[in-house]
Amino acid sequence: MGKIYHNPAVKLIVGLIFKNKDYLDKTKRLLIKRFGCIDFESPVLDFNFTEYYKNEFGSGLKRVFISFKRLIPPQNISDIKILTNKFENKLSLKGKRNINIDPGYLDMAKLVLATTKDFAHRIYLSKGIYAEVTLTFQNNTFKHKDWTYPDYRTPAYIDILNSIRGIYAKQIKK
Repeated sequence: MGKIYHNPAVKLIVGLIFKNKDYLDKTKRLLIKRFGCIDFESPVLDFNFTEYYKNEFGSGLKRVFISFKRLIPPQNISDIKILTNKFENKLSLKGKRNINIDPGYLDMAKLVLATTKDFAHRIYLSKGIYAEVTLTFQNNTFKHKDWTYPDYRTPAYIDILNSIRGIYAKQIKK
C-alpha cells in the first residue's frame, strides 16, 4: 500500500481570450481582488487558432496569460472555474461574452486546465467541472499530448508556461 502524502500547492494560471482591452483590464481587476497579485503577465498574443469564438466575439482576438503569486491547493480548481464562469457572465452583453477565462494550474510536472466539457481524456472533478492534463514537463520543457489544443503546442505558449514554471520552482524552494 502506498503512503498518502499531502499534495503541495500549485501555481494558478489563467488564459484570457478577448477582443477589447477594457474587458481584459476589468477581468484582471476581478481576478486580483479574488486571488491576489499577479506575478507574471505575458505579452498580448494574436489568437487565430480556431473559429470557435467567432460568432460570439468576432475576429481579431487576443490572448494573454497571467499567473498569481499566491499558490493554491489543486483541489480548488473546480471552484475557481465556476467563479471564472461567473465573471464571464458578469462581463457579458446581450448574452454574448466579452472575454473567455480559462483557469488552470501548473506544478513541476504538468499543466492542468479546467473545463466544463467532458471528453475521453478528461477527469470529472466536481460540480460539473473536468480536468485535463494539457502539457507534461519532460527534458526541460513542456510537451504536448495528442489532445492538446493547437495554440498550447506553439513555441510562444510553451515559452510562457516554462517561464511561469520557473517562477513556481523558485516559490516552492523557499
